[in-house]
Amino acid sequence: MATTKAEVPSDMAGFTVGIIGMGDMGKIVEAAAIDRVVAQYGPSTKLGAIVGGQTSCKDPEIKAFEAHLPEDVDIVSCHSLHGPRVDPRDQPLVIIKHRSSAASAQKVETILSCLNSKIVYLTAHEHDRITADTQAVTHAAFLSMGKAWHASQEFPWEGARYVGGIENVKINLMLRIYSQKWHVYAGLAILNPEARKQIAQYAESTTELYKLMLGATSRSCGRASTTRVTACSGAPASLGKMPESLLPNNHLSLLAMVDCWSALGIVPYDHMICSTPLFRLWLGVTETLFRNEQRLDEAIRVAIDDNTFRSDDLEFTFCCPRLGRATAAFFEPRIAEAMEVGNAMVKAVLESTKK
Repeated sequence: MATTKAEVPSDMAGFTVGIIGMGDMGKIVEAAAIDRVVAQYGPSTKLGAIVGGQTSCKDPEIKAFEAHLPEDVDIVSCHSLHGPRVDPRDQPLVIIKHRSSAASAQKVETILSCLNSKIVYLTAHEHDRITADTQAVTHAAFLSMGKAWHASQEFPWEGARYVGGIENVKINLMLRIYSQKWHVYAGLAILNPEARKQIAQYAESTTELYKLMLGATSRSCGRASTTRVTACSGAPASLGKMPESLLPNNHLSLLAMVDCWSALGIVPYDHMICSTPLFRLWLGVTETLFRNEQRLDEAIRVAIDDNTFRSDDLEFTFCCPRLGRATAAFFEPRIAEAMEVGNAMVKAVLESTKK
């Protein structure tokens, strides 16, 4: 990992930065449009320029650069692994020296050092694989939750089912994603070749676990518990009024998450250096369930014996990984209050990881 502050090269006097696509979560140029945009502007790129992108999926970006940029242009891409509302200080910032001299890479690092992020050098392939491991399935899970609650026409925090503990984190992170560029998250599964198999496995894990629930195969529902997970802290905060007693939940989304990791041989902590705040929170609530044998056994028991969440689980299974624009509009009136709580959660995680 490089230092967060880079020395300014002597030849950078009068250095000019032109921005096309370093947008707010894809606000200017999204990954899906990168080939068309580069095809239009790339051939006229200034001699000796350095070109890079800030998209969340590097495979289509690099292919577009290779196809449409002159050979005398250096390619140095980047990606800040956090959302637009997160302080970039000490967050991971990937730099990809794809086709570049050491001097050009140094110039890019110097420009980006103003963010005070933790710089990590990766290849485009490594970036997409790590992004898939730490973002694709987790974001798909949140998007599917929102779609399922939308299908049920319910704000989950307004009833007694989804209040307290793990539920708070699930709801707030779901709303956080839908309040941003939700289709950018969904696009990870479409554009990132490393993510597609993970999205497919998560949908399969969800379906198979739901079948086991219907078939009352209790121990089989716990197969995912063999996957290694490690501690990560969250922050208790709720949108709804806390009931006198919390309803038990089978946490199908969490069971499916770890089952997916287990099936694909993914150890989520292998890539913590490039993890996002959302991923750390999600890993934290997953660990809260799986590192407590009593809590895990209770979730499995509820999956088999308790039908309280069965209709919601059915909607969730149908929605993996079907994602829709209408869901974002459904939750829009409640986004503002959710963001207050969500920001507090992310801040707590960031502070805890600095210790």
